[in-house]
Amino acid sequence: MPNRRILSLWFPRLGAERLIRAQPHLAEVPFATVAQEGSAQVLGSLSLAASQAGLRPGQPLRDAHAMCAGLLTRPAQPIQEKDFLGALHRWAGKFSPWVAVEPPDALVIDLTGCAHLFGGEEQLAQQATQDCADLGLTVHFGIADTLGAAWALARFSQQQAAPARTGDAIDQEAPATRARAGKRRHWTRGGTAPPRPAAQGLGTRIAPPGQGWRALSPLPIAALRLEPHVIEQLSRLGLRRVGDLLGQPRAPLARRFGRGLVDRLDQATGAAPEPVSPSAPPDRFALRMSFPDPIGLEEDVAEALSRMTERLCTTLRASGRGARSLRIEAHRCDHQMHWQTVTSAVASDQPHRLMPLIRLKISGLEAGPGIDMLRLEAVVHEPLHARTRTGHLEAAEQGTRRVQGGAALDDLVSRLGARLGMETITRRAPADSHIPEKASQILAAAWSRPARDWPARDWPAPAVPRPLLLWRPEPVTAPDTPRPPRTFRWRGRDWQASAQTGPERIAPEWWLDDPDWRSGPRDYWRVDTDRGERLWLFYAHGGATSSGWFCQGSFA
Repeated sequence: MPNRRILSLWFPRLGAERLIRAQPHLAEVPFATVAQEGSAQVLGSLSLAASQAGLRPGQPLRDAHAMCAGLLTRPAQPIQEKDFLGALHRWAGKFSPWVAVEPPDALVIDLTGCAHLFGGEEQLAQQATQDCADLGLTVHFGIADTLGAAWALARFSQQQAAPARTGDAIDQEAPATRARAGKRRHWTRGGTAPPRPAAQGLGTRIAPPGQGWRALSPLPIAALRLEPHVIEQLSRLGLRRVGDLLGQPRAPLARRFGRGLVDRLDQATGAAPEPVSPSAPPDRFALRMSFPDPIGLEEDVAEALSRMTERLCTTLRASGRGARSLRIEAHRCDHQMHWQTVTSAVASDQPHRLMPLIRLKISGLEAGPGIDMLRLEAVVHEPLHARTRTGHLEAAEQGTRRVQGGAALDDLVSRLGARLGMETITRRAPADSHIPEKASQILAAAWSRPARDWPARDWPAPAVPRPLLLWRPEPVTAPDTPRPPRTFRWRGRDWQASAQTGPERIAPEWWLDDPDWRSGPRDYWRVDTDRGERLWLFYAHGGATSSGWFCQGSFA
């Protein structure tokens, strides 16, 4: 059985170089991403020019601008960087099927039995480095028998100890100079070990099989993935290289520094297992259709997409998934590509429900000189659960009608959303509040349940009727007394009350500062007017604002 071999790929400038790929001019100046640590802004990922200017990750943004006046920054985007690392995970699958993501900026590959396919480990490492260079990425890698050793070699193989000055040379200097020299001592002669080296150039290191301990010995103890306080304590005792710890008895180290130090040592040397857990590839549902001659008629494109939709739905149905969003790509013979996105109100695996939405988008595809290939992909898909209906015939028929009615409503929402935008189609849902205007909330129809699916207890009937129309409170000119007025003026007109029903006392939400409810508790009245309208008036007893009468709605 071949020796276990692990490749660690570290992308020290992943965040910055991801943005440089989209905006190449950023590579010509010092550039860095800015991350938020508590209330402080610090540098995240740096470009090569920024590192050459003396900046470092984790440095406060204010200090960085003081050191480099021409520094350009962009906010860090962890979610986009995670997706970009996922794309690199798929690329790394060419070297081995056993690839794991190590957030936020590294990959781990188990090369056992795979390196000979590329001519050996050195040739494989050169190809990985060249691929990353073609992508505009800086990569450092390390290959060893264990994950811990490969991790250390990828990040610290460039860390070389500078020659320390001898005691004779220091004795010839002035006392003040000796004091300063003591503070500037290198980590190999008493100084603090570097927590992580600056990424400069391409760091490569391959440990021969069975000799990982020899490659680890000259590295600083930070290469063992230890906590910062443990590194500081070990440095104070003069243990600054990994080799200084390999010869120490384990029991005193565990008592003094905790079990974590011993575990990291054992994992790096292979005495303790540390498996590589490959990340599962995401489910992808896509297919394409090529044509012997370019097509351009809308009927031809619709027929091709209809056949592709049937095949795509068959694949989705076999996996128990339903398409929520589809992407249509038209690759033309002039090497250009036009695309359209189709979004459904509900996930579906039925061609007769997806195809009408696709037809609405076909006219947006520009055929140009002709389309050589069509590609259809379910970019957003959700699990679908099979339903089995049992019961009496009448109950089954009622359930069928209810399901079909819901499907018709979902199809209507999908078609309206395809034309107007899915976010513009909304519906109301119940909300947990005793305030009249907050008793319901507006939700997007495509991503919420219809009213018929809400339990009856979620739509409690009010103790008294509520008006059909509600608006923000409008002032009413009337005597400032709690008794409902007989005559009042509202919206520039004089009104006369013929009947009043009430009051209904509603208190504000004291835990929230709502500007509309700063007038204190309200007494609501249903007032019938001589014009045949029934208005919803209330008297505000006063709080942060003055008291008075207001109108907030009207009944049917």
